[in-house]
Amino acid sequence: MKILITGFDPFGGEPVNPAYEAVKLLPDEIEGAQIIKLEVPTVFGKAGETLEAAVAAHNPDAVICVGQAGGRSGMSIEKVAINFQDARIPDNENRQPVDKCIKEDGQTAYFASIPVKAVTEKMRENGIPAFVSYTAGTYVCNDLMYSLLYLIDKKYPKMRGGFIHVPYSMEQAVSKPNGTPCMSLDAIAKGLECAVMAVTENKEDISKAMGTTH
Repeated sequence: MKILITGFDPFGGEPVNPAYEAVKLLPDEIEGAQIIKLEVPTVFGKAGETLEAAVAAHNPDAVICVGQAGGRSGMSIEKVAINFQDARIPDNENRQPVDKCIKEDGQTAYFASIPVKAVTEKMRENGIPAFVSYTAGTYVCNDLMYSLLYLIDKKYPKMRGGFIHVPYSMEQAVSKPNGTPCMSLDAIAKGLECAVMAVTENKEDISKAMGTTH
């Protein structure tokens, strides 16, 4: 099995992005799966184009995209991406789409095809705070997740794909307000290894209540 894992470059004035910093810590093989690591730009459209080129080059069995969600307290495994762009801040090329569609011929939304609940459970079993998230936002993270699932829908139906948001790293939290959630890069990388294991072990997702009340 071959799994492509992507992480974004820094954005929003941050010196690092814990997403790609953690991806870089991953071994080249996990549970027999070959790991391909890719940095993608925090730019609307370009992130998806970079991903599509890598998929064409490597033909992976699964793709896991990783992004920073500063303020979240654990690893959040995204269930759904929406066909919508609404940027609160400009991206790294000063693009700031508002109320825009990502793909004119795409579905309103796509569900992740990796086993979201199994990934969450595997992380928890290994001491990593994790939860299922039902919103990937409307910034470049959602843009990339949607582009990935659109690509699967249109061109690579046998490939599985999903997205994981990670908290600030401890190094970033040093300059944040008191109480800002964070995780060490080693813990984030361990969580990503758990995600790979869950993907290799589960062709179908587990059935377990992990919904929200709001």
